[in-house]
Amino acid sequence: MEELRRVLTAAGFSDVETFIASGNVIFSSPVTDTAALERRFESALEKAFGYAVATFVRTPEELAAIAAYMPCSADPAASGGALHIIFLAQSLPAAARKEVAALSLPGDELSAKGREIYWGRFGKLSESPLFGKSLGKTVSAGTMRNRNTVVRLLARMQGAPPLPAAGRRRSKKELS
Repeated sequence: MEELRRVLTAAGFSDVETFIASGNVIFSSPVTDTAALERRFESALEKAFGYAVATFVRTPEELAAIAAYMPCSADPAASGGALHIIFLAQSLPAAARKEVAALSLPGDELSAKGREIYWGRFGKLSESPLFGKSLGKTVSAGTMRNRNTVVRLLARMQGAPPLPAAGRRRSKKELS
């Protein structure tokens, strides 16, 4: 994570902070085009590490909407499960959203909204028949986070202590 911070700081991003050891990065930027930020991150990471790294940038406002959205018939956490969110580079077309929803099984509710796929797992993720399976042609690249991680990340972005450069909160972005 230290190397990731160093590479992104050297690439010109400011207030770079990693959050838990899963590739989450909080940073400041005057650039508002998230696709341009993703390309810039990917270029810096490929140059530094020698291989392509897909990145997914969300603003604090986008992350707040994602964290607040509950597409499931009930809260998966109430049955020992969790809501998992798969971050994508682009929104899925209508046909792909239907394919994702069709993967739902008893104990697994899937839906897509915006640039995210929501997977409500009512039980242990590792016990799902879908666990470890690719979403195939429906999703080319994505990264998954538990809703609890998203909520904690959002709190950090919004200034929950400790957060360096708190006066610059509005320009914070998140990279998964």
